Amino acid sequence: QVQLVESGGGLVQAGGSLRLSCVASGRTLSSIAMGWFRQAPGKEREFVAAITRTGITTYYADSVKGRFTISRDNAKNTVYLQMNSLNPEATAVYYCAARIIGFIGTTPNDYNYWGQGTQVTVSS
Repeated sequence: QVQLVESGGGLVQAGGSLRLSCVASGRTLSSIAMGWFRQAPGKEREFVAAITRTGITTYYADSVKGRFTISRDNAKNTVYLQMNSLNPEATAVYYCAARIIGFIGTTPNDYNYWGQGTQVTVSS
C-alpha cells in the first residue's frame, strides 16, 4: 500500500506560480514512478506530468510543456510540481499518482495509487 498526500494548491492570479507537493508513505519513493494528473469540473482526468524512479526522465503534456516542472526528492519521499505562467485553463483538482510497475505512464489506468487531490484555481 502507498499513501499519497498532496498540498500546495490554492488561488492564484493568471501569470502566477504555485508549487504542489506530494508526500508518499508506505513504500520507498525511489521504487515508484510518479505522475501528476488534473481534473476540471465536467471533464475527464488528464495527464500533466510524470517522472521515473530515479528522476532522470520526465514527460509532460503538451499543454504544460515549458511551464510546469516535475521533480522528486527521494530522501524526503516527496514529488513536486512547479507550475509557472498559470492560466485559467489550469483550474482543476490536481492529483499525484504512484505507478508500482513499469516506466512512465500517461493514462490514469497506468497508476495504482492516488492522493486525495488539491484544488488549484487560477483567476483571470
